[in-house]
Amino acid sequence: MNAHDVPDAPDIQVEVVRVFTDPAGNLGNALGVARAGDVVALDKQLLAARLGFSETTVVSDPVDGVADVRIYTPAVELPFAGHPTVGTAWWLDVQRTPVHTLNVPAGAVAVTQSDGLTWITARAEWAPKFTFQQLDSVEQLAALSPGDYTEGQHYFWAWTDESRGALRSRMFAPAMDIAEDEATGAAAVALTAQLRRGLIITQGQGSQLYTEWDSDGWVRLGGRVVEDHVVVL
Repeated sequence: MNAHDVPDAPDIQVEVVRVFTDPAGNLGNALGVARAGDVVALDKQLLAARLGFSETTVVSDPVDGVADVRIYTPAVELPFAGHPTVGTAWWLDVQRTPVHTLNVPAGAVAVTQSDGLTWITARAEWAPKFTFQQLDSVEQLAALSPGDYTEGQHYFWAWTDESRGALRSRMFAPAMDIAEDEATGAAAVALTAQLRRGLIITQGQGSQLYTEWDSDGWVRLGGRVVEDHVVVL
C-alpha cells in the first residue's frame, strides 16, 4: 500500500498493539495506531480498510494530558470503542506521553494505569448497538459460526462462574466488516451496565477483559496491552 498515492510521500508507520491479552501477553485484539500528524493527507477510512484490523485509531499529540482520538473499523467510523481507547491510552503511556483523558466523538474518556492494567471509563450509551444473547453453556458458545451472521452486531455469552462475574463470550459484527472480534470492549461496557455488576470476560480464543460498574452509570474497562509490530506504508 502506498501513502494514498501521494507523490514522494515519506514512509508512514502504523504501530500495532494487542489489547486485552491474557496474563502471559498472548492473544488480544490487534489495534493499529497512527499519529494524526503523519496521516493528514490520507483517507482515514481507506487506511483502516486496507490495514484490515478490527479497529485503527488516529491520535493527536497530547496537550496537557489530553489527546484527541478517531476510531475506524474497516467499514465505519465509531464514536467510541473499548479496545481502541484502552490500546491507544497504553501506547501513549509507552511513548512517554501519558494522558488522563482521551477525547473521542462520544465524549471524554478518563484513563488510569494500575498494576499492569490500562483502564478507561465510559458510558454504555456510547457503545454501538449490539444484539446480546445469553447462552446456557460454553459448549453452545463454541458451536457458533461467524458465517451464520450476515448483518448486525451479535454478542453471545455464557456464565463460567456467575458468583465471580466470570463469563465467556464471542462477537460477530458483519455490519462493521468484522467476521468475529477477538475482544470487544464496548460490548463489555454495555453488558456490564445491563447486568449492573463488574465482570471478568474471556472472549474469542482467550482474550481477557475486566469491568467495574459504578451506580452513576459509568463503567470502567481494563486490560493488558502489548506491542506487536509496525506496518510501514
